[in-house]
Amino acid sequence: MTDRTRETVQAYSRARFAGDVPAAAAQLASTFAFESPLISSADARGHLAGLAGFVSVVTGVEVLSELYGESEATLVYDVHTATPVGVQRTAEHFRLRDGKIEAITLIFDASRWHPIMAAVQR
Repeated sequence: MTDRTRETVQAYSRARFAGDVPAAAAQLASTFAFESPLISSADARGHLAGLAGFVSVVTGVEVLSELYGESEATLVYDVHTATPVGVQRTAEHFRLRDGKIEAITLIFDASRWHPIMAAVQR
């Protein structure tokens, strides 16, 4: 089962950072929740709606650690951005059920993103 968890999470991550919404959506369960320090969503559609904007500022991703269990996984990576934030260290926890991702929690220091988010909302 750990191989299935790894395959699902890696397929989702590749699709997300490539901006491939259909491929990312294919890895998500019908009941899905997303939470980060900046946004949250109670469904896959809401989560994926902001993908294009996010990917547009990403210049690279450097995976530092991958941990896989039967129904969960955690990735730690540096997201390189074309923003004043520069490099954002991030931990991402996935919960899976029946081979699909049902929840994602992102953990990172959002303080450098607040001025950017405020400017975008204006």
